[in-house]
Amino acid sequence: MAIVKKSSTQKVTSKKAKEPQIAYLDKQFLEGDAGRQVRILSEFLAPGERFANEKIQNSIVFFGSARTLPMEEIKKRKKSVKGKELKKLHALENVAQYYNAARDLARQLGKWCNSQQNGFTICTGGGPGIMEAGNRGANDVGTPSTGLNIKLPFEQHPNPYISDALNMQFRYFFIRKFWFLHIARALIVFPGGFGTLDEMFEALTLIQTRRYSEKVPVVIFGTEFWKKLINWEYLVETGMINKEDLNLFLFTDSVEEAYEYITNILGEQENQLERDRRSFGVI
Repeated sequence: MAIVKKSSTQKVTSKKAKEPQIAYLDKQFLEGDAGRQVRILSEFLAPGERFANEKIQNSIVFFGSARTLPMEEIKKRKKSVKGKELKKLHALENVAQYYNAARDLARQLGKWCNSQQNGFTICTGGGPGIMEAGNRGANDVGTPSTGLNIKLPFEQHPNPYISDALNMQFRYFFIRKFWFLHIARALIVFPGGFGTLDEMFEALTLIQTRRYSEKVPVVIFGTEFWKKLINWEYLVETGMINKEDLNLFLFTDSVEEAYEYITNILGEQENQLERDRRSFGVI
């Protein structure tokens, strides 16, 4: 008599089958290579929903170092550290004044934002240093305070002055930079390192190449720092940029001058502003 073997797929069991997982809830898939496009698309779309829900249409963006500390904080920390940490604090004394300048400017611009009808926010990278100062100034006067955080192994963590609904986290730098600039009406660049330089030069390139279809006021705050760091005139002398390109931004050390420069330009634009003219054009 022949023995018939049962296939494993034909095995009958009384145990209830496990419910299969929907793909978009599968963390292993989403975190793997195959889920990259989904992650990118999510980061591209979600901030727009967040801004729409909060009725945010425009931003004034602050760039600058995560390392900057106010002088009072440096003095406090110097009492309990030595060696390399003490040396770092001594170095940071050279730029300590920019923390309070950023906070003061954000506070003044925040008051101006509060008087407008077009959903303005003060926006930063969401971390400590100059970013904290910008969000803190906005928070001082009740202005919507946006933080576009980035996941990094060091330095970056959300500061406590961001509005809860506008506290966002990014994995991808390029999408974060898109949202920095997509609704930006003005940019203020304080002293910073590689990250700040990257953000500043990308923004200036987009403005120089007219990817914005209207003038975006750019303030480069801290004349001594920026002119010592970069020989702007040599870029002109060597033909790397045109002389007129130096008119794309304002160097200043004055909170009042920065405020007047930005609000005068934005005030002129408000009467004729159309939403689609502030997009990235053909991007």
